[in-house]
Amino acid sequence: MIKARCCSQATRARKSTHLMKLTVGRGHRAATTVARRLAHVPAAAAGRLRVDDKLKAFVDDELLPGTGVAPSKFWDGLSSILEDMAPRNRALLDRRDELQAQLDAWHRANPGTPDPTAYAALLESSGYLAPAAPPFEVCSQHVDPELALVAGPQLVCPVDNARFIVNAANARWGSLLDAIYGTDVLPGDRAGAYKPERGAAAFGVAHSLLDESFPLEGEATWSDVTALSVAMRDGGAASLQLSLASGGEASLRDGAQFVGFLPGVPTARSVLLGKNGLHVELQVDRSHRIGATHAAGIKDVQVESALSAICDMEDSACTVDAADKIVAYGNWLGLMRGELSVPMSKGGKEVLREMNGDRTWTSAAGPGSVTLPGRALLLCRNVGLHMYTDAVMLGSEEVPEGIVDAMVTAAAAMHDLQGNSRVTNSKTGSVYIVKPKMHGPEEGAFTAELFSRVEGELGLPLHTLKVGVMDEERRTSLNLRQMMAATKERLFFINTGFLDRTGDEIHTSMEAGPMMLKADLKGAPWYSNYEESNVDCGVALKLVGKGQIGKGMWAAPDDMAKMVRDKGAQLAAGASTAWVPSPTAATLHALHYHATSVKEVQGGMAARAAEIASRASSQAAGLMTIPLLPAGGKSLSADAIQRDLDNNAQGLLGYVVRWVGQGVGCSKVPDFDNVQLMEDRATLRISSQHIANWLHHGVVNEEQVLETVKRMAAVVDKQNLGERGYKPLAPSFDGPEWHAALELIFKGRDIPNGYTEETLSRWRRVRKAMEEVEEVEQLFSKDAGGGKDELKKPAPEVQISPSPPPRPHA
Repeated sequence: MIKARCCSQATRARKSTHLMKLTVGRGHRAATTVARRLAHVPAAAAGRLRVDDKLKAFVDDELLPGTGVAPSKFWDGLSSILEDMAPRNRALLDRRDELQAQLDAWHRANPGTPDPTAYAALLESSGYLAPAAPPFEVCSQHVDPELALVAGPQLVCPVDNARFIVNAANARWGSLLDAIYGTDVLPGDRAGAYKPERGAAAFGVAHSLLDESFPLEGEATWSDVTALSVAMRDGGAASLQLSLASGGEASLRDGAQFVGFLPGVPTARSVLLGKNGLHVELQVDRSHRIGATHAAGIKDVQVESALSAICDMEDSACTVDAADKIVAYGNWLGLMRGELSVPMSKGGKEVLREMNGDRTWTSAAGPGSVTLPGRALLLCRNVGLHMYTDAVMLGSEEVPEGIVDAMVTAAAAMHDLQGNSRVTNSKTGSVYIVKPKMHGPEEGAFTAELFSRVEGELGLPLHTLKVGVMDEERRTSLNLRQMMAATKERLFFINTGFLDRTGDEIHTSMEAGPMMLKADLKGAPWYSNYEESNVDCGVALKLVGKGQIGKGMWAAPDDMAKMVRDKGAQLAAGASTAWVPSPTAATLHALHYHATSVKEVQGGMAARAAEIASRASSQAAGLMTIPLLPAGGKSLSADAIQRDLDNNAQGLLGYVVRWVGQGVGCSKVPDFDNVQLMEDRATLRISSQHIANWLHHGVVNEEQVLETVKRMAAVVDKQNLGERGYKPLAPSFDGPEWHAALELIFKGRDIPNGYTEETLSRWRRVRKAMEEVEEVEQLFSKDAGGGKDELKKPAPEVQISPSPPPRPHA
């Protein structure tokens, strides 16, 4: 059972007796099966550790062979780390609660918008604001160029879904024609069979994009090209010659953009172009059904797309017990061995989707070849400090799941580091672990020490494990420089996770007053200062050239036209990467990195170091500005309040039913207006905290919220009609999904930091238990021998009682 930690020890004790009551009907075998599965977790001893037996078998028999690390060494090392660091992990969480309690008490005594001076004094005296760090620069070494030198898109994908994660790994290259044809970037009907006229229009858009990135000499355009040829020169260098419909020829305006080719007769089979460190491949085949329609025989335009991909064990995954976690760990292991594959049906045929190999061309610069990776550089996001698991127990105590994650993540990556993989991930010998939901520099220092301990136990060189810092909690934003100082030898990115950051903004100042309308939160002063301060810190502290400055997710996967219009602004602001929700989005977003030289943007910022330094204090003031409703919301109309409540409730239910009911951690969820949005726990945190805040301050009342949630349940049920495995909320309003939703809302004020993981995980386990009882019922019926009387025997039943609150609010 893997879950978030609860602050109160008394509360944790209550949970064990209130989580569920299970009674099983007649049938000894059925009762025994359920009891064994739900009342006992088979465990194997490993020193002082008790480990789920299937997890131990996975580590011993699958993870470690080939690494040179014996199972006894692994488990003894993990035990040593846990004995030392688990109590300190708990102390850091207690410190979070202590600071939150001080803030809550202060806001109750000083409601509304605080006096800036008094508020800053509170944050300083409490230790919420850390002392300034001595002068330093980021000094990470051996960081792969996809993170340190070349700007490009970054995918985020749940690692517990093998099909998704293989697609993410292979998203290094994507078809521009498919991305244009299959999305709203090209208006018109895209459903059904291939439409030649739409295909021609997609080529028209692609030609325009090529004109922008790889302009031709004179007045020639890519739409004029009828053939691509390569002319060899003395010394082995080559030049690209383009035949035009007019009968003339043209060349690239910048000949250096011609990087490589694959020779063919009479024209090149492939032409590789480059700009700003990224590449585009023009594939030529006049016999292909698409190439036959193009004047130059171009069958596809392949764009180097996702340079890196985060394999997520956290917000977009759903891993609530050891069995789930083994799936996630196993997929990460498969990626690090280069052997993860997924059987699929395509075009009526069974195919095996595997991780792509590298791509090689003849070099245009002279003798030799050009080889580029066929896969994104893979990073792994572990869980945060607040997550605890009983899949591994230290004595009778659950242990921090993030510590187990670090050991397993690093051990799996040793296959890549030692050359045991079919393909190479890191060419510099590093392992990239993204660490979420850290609160302040003490937690950053704790993580850096944890990585050192893991390296020592596994025999890895110091600083092999690199850390990506998610700047998604308010205390980290206000202390980002100190956080970077604590991780300076390992840091490979800082990323503004604005969704979780919004949820924390609400929870941190829960007692101050009612928050703005949800849609207005991004327009408040805290948000612009948050995004600007993150980039400024990265530039000022010399992260550029050693790691990434990242920006958040595009959450509307079906609105690619708007993404193409808007997402380039993140690069103009100084970001070297930004998150995208799909391989298609990565291909389209890659075009922004052709249009904008991030290197030039960041170089210009570095040249204005004095200006950057001068705005740090105003940024801090902006970050401390709480986004409260003017006049406590009294100026809002009833319609505006209800509309926001409807939107929050519908989005919350739409996500919870899939997470709890189906074990889906991240998916496209239709909003109140049936617009498909990419939802994960971060968006759920916002919705639940926003309702809880308004409820607490009387903007809405309990009866209104319950009526709204029930009405939105009907909307969500309709939106999921026909979805395989879907469990309707109405009319019973009594399933685990329903109880989870109500808990997130009505106990949201008391949930530590507003995190949703503990509630979701607990109720997901209830749903899994209920599903197992259904399986046992079928088994019971079969064991009955098929007699009619036997089949009428009552089925096992699960009775659910609501869980206690996570903690009393101070």
